[in-house]
Amino acid sequence: MRRKLVVGNWKMYGRLARNQTLLQGILDGVGQLRNADYAVCVPYPYLAQAQSMLQGSNVAWGAQNLSPHEEGAFTGAVAPGMLADFACRYVIIGHSERRGLFHESNEIAAAKFAAAQKAGLTPIFCVGETLSERESGVTEQVVAIQLDAVLSRFGAAALSRAVIAYEPVWAIGTGKTASPEQAQAVHAFIRRRIAQQDSQVAQGLCILYGGSVKPANAVELFAMPDIDGGLIGGASLVADEFVAICRAAQ
Repeated sequence: MRRKLVVGNWKMYGRLARNQTLLQGILDGVGQLRNADYAVCVPYPYLAQAQSMLQGSNVAWGAQNLSPHEEGAFTGAVAPGMLADFACRYVIIGHSERRGLFHESNEIAAAKFAAAQKAGLTPIFCVGETLSERESGVTEQVVAIQLDAVLSRFGAAALSRAVIAYEPVWAIGTGKTASPEQAQAVHAFIRRRIAQQDSQVAQGLCILYGGSVKPANAVELFAMPDIDGGLIGGASLVADEFVAICRAAQ
């Protein structure tokens, strides 16, 4: 049976003092929970703080992006090995905000996926459709193209060392949430598509839902057979809310 995973994506939020209070609240709330896995993906400047506070606990840490290059003259970029230096376990790849606001293509996302794995990191590879794409009935086509950027280059075996996050773009930060049935349908589609190449990898793959997950809807979402946890945005910045979602994964 697949273990649930709950990952907080802090996005571009945080200050040292506020982070300390938040991380301590998370540790206090989930420190004794053992039936699921937990992590926070923090802004780069706070990786050392996260490492210092979380090492030895049951909460892992990671980053929200990386460069596909190992090193070089890329001002402002952060290399995969730099994240490994801070013992990151996870890195988010291809988040809709990176794709939309920073114009990252499927090809760039795939290159970052490979770079993360080469550095020993576990990529959380994001896929999902916009509102117009859902209303046009092309959700599966969009998600398939995004998935195939990895599958066609690296094969299904690469996903045995990765996490997939389905994030309907129309439900991120809007307060809207795909119904459990809507989310389950896409999660099941993702698993079926990967199973076409490798059924064993598909069965073991952790697929998260990311789209305005709250304590009020987490239990119902996580009860779906193909939803293996959540990639949590706004609620991950409030310790009580994030802990409640983590408990729902139990």
